[in-house]
Amino acid sequence: QVQVVESGGGLVQAGGTLNLSCTASGTIYSVNTMGWYRQAPGKGREWVAGINSRGVPNLANSVKERFIISRDNAKNTVYLQINDLQPEDTAVYYCWVVAVTTAVDGMQDFWGQGTQVTVSS
Repeated sequence: QVQVVESGGGLVQAGGTLNLSCTASGTIYSVNTMGWYRQAPGKGREWVAGINSRGVPNLANSVKERFIISRDNAKNTVYLQINDLQPEDTAVYYCWVVAVTTAVDGMQDFWGQGTQVTVSS
């Protein structure tokens, strides 16, 4: 099985910067896309950013000016740098990993438990 663990959330003042990280571990044959979703209070889960195995990033239009996604393939780790944090960034941020667990299995989605980001104005 694959475990996905996020870290780096917390309480930050508006205008600040936060760095989230997420590592996938366990029975992994290969990791494809890694990325982040978020869910604000009372709202549905929203895709934020993704990055493929070649390191090509893709970000939602609403965050592309302030968020940076990167990854370390050797560590099966994806990072999300959030700059100029705004109160509307307050949400639980979930890591999303698309991985293959064995040479004969197809790709599967794996999720972390989420890390809370709270931005105070």
